[in-house]
Amino acid sequence: MSTDNTLFSEFEAVRSKQWKQQIQYELKGADYNETLVWESPEGIKVKPFYHLDEFETPLHSIIPNTAFAILQNIFVHDVKKSNERALDALNRGAESIRFTIESESVSIDDLLLNLPLKETTYYFNLPFLSVDFATKLSEYAAKHHAKFVMLNDPIGQLCKDGNWYENLEKDIEKLDTIAAASSINFLSVSAGIYQNAGANMVQQLAYTLAHVNEYFSRIPAIKHPITIEVAVGTNYFFEIAKLRALRTLFNILEKEYHHNFDCNIIATPTRRNKTIYDYNVNMLRTTTECMSAILGGANAVTNLPYDSLYHKDNEFGDRIARNQLLVLKHESHFDKVNNPADGAYYIETVTQQLAEKALLLFKDIEANGGLITQLIEGTIQRKISESAQKEQDLFDAGKETLLGTNKYPNKNDRMKDDLELYPFVKQNPRKTLITPIIEKRLAEKLEQERLSQEQ
Repeated sequence: MSTDNTLFSEFEAVRSKQWKQQIQYELKGADYNETLVWESPEGIKVKPFYHLDEFETPLHSIIPNTAFAILQNIFVHDVKKSNERALDALNRGAESIRFTIESESVSIDDLLLNLPLKETTYYFNLPFLSVDFATKLSEYAAKHHAKFVMLNDPIGQLCKDGNWYENLEKDIEKLDTIAAASSINFLSVSAGIYQNAGANMVQQLAYTLAHVNEYFSRIPAIKHPITIEVAVGTNYFFEIAKLRALRTLFNILEKEYHHNFDCNIIATPTRRNKTIYDYNVNMLRTTTECMSAILGGANAVTNLPYDSLYHKDNEFGDRIARNQLLVLKHESHFDKVNNPADGAYYIETVTQQLAEKALLLFKDIEANGGLITQLIEGTIQRKISESAQKEQDLFDAGKETLLGTNKYPNKNDRMKDDLELYPFVKQNPRKTLITPIIEKRLAEKLEQERLSQEQ
């Protein structure tokens, strides 16, 4: 017996009207819209079900899933130890390495000694802007046939620090020089700061698109894919839709500039909902956030160790974080299905609505001078702050829940003597060109109160 068309032929198709009638009956007089339809912070009304007959044509995602790489972050303090750590991480399942290098004097030869270069992608996160160092990386990659990606983002520096590396003109001039000479991807957009500071998803997408547009409009010589670093929150299906909408919007924008390359998305779980009390719950949060990143089509996923807020980098935390991704990839086989969310009308509808709303906000930003102008005027910071405060109010009122923190807290938890790092917003008064975008966790005030009461 053929199962393709005849398996369910004896059952009549149920129309959306019939589903709604049954739901109305089960509600026993309660209002359908007030009871079951909820609205997201982005103004998207979410229905209890979606049905084929509600659409003129079937919805299909144009964004296929990609085989994601497990990315290990390594901050380069000591070159020899960082090299050993990278080799160990690759032997334990990591598939890409992201080095954060703070000094131009770092020896690339020593850092990459005995590491596999041809089959592994190495990202270089550079909190400085140097034509000489970029040239050195590009020449090394060409000589050794290595897969290198530089992460240079002066606008991200402005957002986070409040100042350019030097100034707008000189920073863009350096990027122009790097663009003309580089044989590798050299440009990135640090979009995670918008999410970690409390922007809603429409804002995150619009600000990221405006961020990209500043580079497209100022650096005509871009010929390599741009790397976009995003933070993924806990709203599982919306986060899947957010990443899909981001790639759709990027493809629309790059065609306007007659480019012919896609973006390379690196996803990391957000810090905004992570906690120092009942910290093991962070593993549950990061697992679902990594799942959203994978299903949303991230090219590389780097996990956030459960103890990263209050512990220095350590082998145990890194291993647990990496193992979460290994389970998702090699036991749950998340990378084997080309597009597991295709045909999920809920996800596709949210993707479409996020993209449309973000495009409208992006056009408004451009009509008012663009991202840099609005950062200097303080408009972007104010909008993010307003969005963050709305979420904070929900958390403070107990309407947004972090288990183990503002719901079911363990009053016996003691953390005062376990803090190797300061887990709260750091104050650094200084003169800046703009007010920096401040990343802040929801639980900070509550945690500070609990720490002050510990005996």
